[in-house]
Amino acid sequence: MSDTPEEDRELSFLEHLVELRSRLLKACLSVVVVLIALLPFSRRLYEALAAPMMAQLPEGSSMIAIDVASPFLTPFKLTLLISIMISIPVVLYQLWAFVAPALFKHEKKLARPLLLSSVILFYTGCAFAYFIVFPLIFGFLTSVAPEGVAVMTDISKYLDFVMTLFLAFGITFEVPIATIILVATGITTPDKMASWRPYIIVGAFALGMILTPPDVISQTLLALPMWLLFEIGIVFSRILIPEKKEDAESEADQATS
Repeated sequence: MSDTPEEDRELSFLEHLVELRSRLLKACLSVVVVLIALLPFSRRLYEALAAPMMAQLPEGSSMIAIDVASPFLTPFKLTLLISIMISIPVVLYQLWAFVAPALFKHEKKLARPLLLSSVILFYTGCAFAYFIVFPLIFGFLTSVAPEGVAVMTDISKYLDFVMTLFLAFGITFEVPIATIILVATGITTPDKMASWRPYIIVGAFALGMILTPPDVISQTLLALPMWLLFEIGIVFSRILIPEKKEDAESEADQATS
């Protein structure tokens, strides 16, 4: 006797679960491999991360470790976070390999460059924060310290602060991808998003005030890229989405013929 449709569906569901588990294990394995490779350099990695702050500290000042285990745990935590960031391409590839069979041809054509672009933009946002934003922020914070106050930042608090900024700028640089996805899914249109421009500008500066210290420079350095990337997303959505629609129509014609 042949399997019933219910049994076929159950088997297919189990096969998908097995495939998902395999993809997740490969993604986690990539993180572990990178972590093992970077662990011997954990101290140097933290020194590199702390360089923008150390360059702005007054002469004779240094960073401190308040908790007993901080000298070990903080560099290890940083190394783990860096391992995850480095493994993002592998993680996204495993995600792509899992969902790609269920996508149409025109969806695959759009998803591939979006995945690659999202990785590049995230890394670009982190690099922008490290090389441009950090020196300005830490220069401001150390310059406003009251007279007689020694600026000595805890290494664990510093890591939490900079990782928050890395995440904020990494996500901010994903604005074009989010814009294109909104148009591609039919939630909105480029013309409608263009009409939101005044609200986007105000929202960008408001978000900059929340995520950065209370100085105009750092707020502007987050708000302006967010607005410019929003404009870039509108431009690319006008270019890419009509092609997507044409491909979808051609596939629909082929299906009906």
